[in-house]
Amino acid sequence: MTAGGGSDDGPVTVIVNGTAGERPAGTTVADVIAELTGNPDAKGVAAAVNGLVVPRGRWPSLLLG
Repeated sequence: MTAGGGSDDGPVTVIVNGTAGERPAGTTVADVIAELTGNPDAKGVAAAVNGLVVPRGRWPSLLLG
């Protein structure tokens, strides 16, 4: 997952598995995982932001942008 190009007010560009999309400002890693899997605590899922692995415990608080 790569995030960037957002501001506090505008959308954030997020790249997940090579596919770009926009999410609203304030989107967290957990929000994206929930959208993709239907479960914010999905097992067998790893997340990285800008090439750095994000520990599962940080997913709910890590804002993208």
